[in-house]
Amino acid sequence: MKLFPIKKILILVTILAVPGFLYYLLQDKGKNRYKPLPYFGPKTVAATFHSVRGTKIADTNYHQIADFKLLNQQADTIAWKSFERKIIVLNLFYATDNPATKTANNALSVLRKTYGKNKIINFVSLSIDPGRDTPDVLSKYALKYNAKPGKWDLLTGDSTQINNLVKQELFIDVVQKNENGIKHFAYNNLFVLIDFKHHIRGYYDISTQEAFSKLDDEIKVLIVEELRNNTDGR
Repeated sequence: MKLFPIKKILILVTILAVPGFLYYLLQDKGKNRYKPLPYFGPKTVAATFHSVRGTKIADTNYHQIADFKLLNQQADTIAWKSFERKIIVLNLFYATDNPATKTANNALSVLRKTYGKNKIINFVSLSIDPGRDTPDVLSKYALKYNAKPGKWDLLTGDSTQINNLVKQELFIDVVQKNENGIKHFAYNNLFVLIDFKHHIRGYYDISTQEAFSKLDDEIKVLIVEELRNNTDGR
């Protein structure tokens, strides 16, 4: 008879303790639930340090895409300041009819519907044919895909700046070809995932469903990472 109350007490203690233990796991261990996305591009060791469990570890400077001044489909000037505290999904395109651009635009249309109400996510399509893709041309082109400036910006501008941005900052190869007097471009039809600080966090060949699904998943991972870092004050 004396053991019965003790058993009841032990059961009660267990019931009360389990939620607390689960809360601890979610709060403490849950921070590492998502593996951080990698950084792409050159990196250097910084002169500053941070501590992990009492051990000093040198900070790393990751490649940041340089600032730019380009024009969108409304002829508004766009720079990194226009995308402050935004995750960017960027792709290359040109408005002249071509299969690569159609594939990219169809994928972006799906993503736009998925993240249309998410204020953290913006889409950027960068023209690699700025000579022909003027803001007026892009304005008409944007209507086909309901690409609204401020959410999905189609960018054009100075050809030298665009060439440097594509090759030196995004590390994507583009080759211009002329066939029967008609200008074409051969390029890696990649989507680039860019974080708040303009670091490249992923490349995706969206011609495959697997890569498209991976992009969608990693957008969500990056949203969690950025919100967590913002909450932590980093």
